[in-house]
This record gives sequence, structure tokens and C-alpha cells, in this order.
Amino acid sequence: MLDSPLVTLLHGFTGLLLEPVLVALGVAVVVCVWDSGTAVGERFSGLRRLAAGADPARVEALARRRIERVDLVARLAPMLGLMGTLIPLGPGLAALGRGELDVLATAVTVAFDTTVVGLLAGAIAFVIGRLRRRWYEGLLEALGA
Repeated sequence: MLDSPLVTLLHGFTGLLLEPVLVALGVAVVVCVWDSGTAVGERFSGLRRLAAGADPARVEALARRRIERVDLVARLAPMLGLMGTLIPLGPGLAALGRGELDVLATAVTVAFDTTVVGLLAGAIAFVIGRLRRRWYEGLLEALGA
């Protein structure tokens, strides 16, 4: 049953996913860093500038776009972290069966690292999203929208 060509194909496909998952996780971290800086700018000067000569429809569109971006990262980053955890564990456990502890150690290290990075990026994005939601709702109330 486990020697079928379909299982071999599935295992090969899963192994190919690790690199794209790691790249996507890196992109999620970059987006978090970028949005952290943007959020600080919004909080201390950007929202006041928007309020000064703002069209409520434009502010709402900007808010929606910025909030959706961090909401997407808040949801996807932990999923990517979980994928980055599970993908190397299969080969790591197989290596354990062959007595290759160095391969297992590398697989477990990658697994834990991706979990931590995914959860951290998700948590940062979640906090930014919640803060932005509050800030933009207040701004739109002040603008009378």
C-alpha cells in the first residue's frame, strides 16, 4: 500500500513544496515589517494628514486595502508555518528509521523554526490589523462617513 506509485508521487510533490513555503513565509515576514513601519507612520502623522483634506470614500478604500493585507498575512502565516513544520518531519522521521540523526536534527530544526516564524508573523499582522481597524473606524466617524 505504501509502495504504490501514487504515494511516491505524493511524497515527491510534498517535498517540492518546502522551498515555496519558506519563500512565502519570508514574504509574510517582509510584509509584517513593512506594515509595522507603515502603522507607526499612520499612528503618528498619516491619519492626521488623511483627516485634513480627506474624502471619506478614499479613506475607506485605503483602510480596506491596508486592513485586508494584514488580515491575509495574519491568516496565512500560521498556515505556512504549519506546512513548514510538517513537510520536513516526514523525511526526518524516515531518516530516524535509518539511523541518520543529523538529518532528523536538521528536519526538526527547520520544523520548529518555521512554526515560530509563522506564528510570530501572524501575531504581528493580527495586532496591526486590530489597531488599524480601530484607527480607521475612528477617523471615518470623525469625517462623518
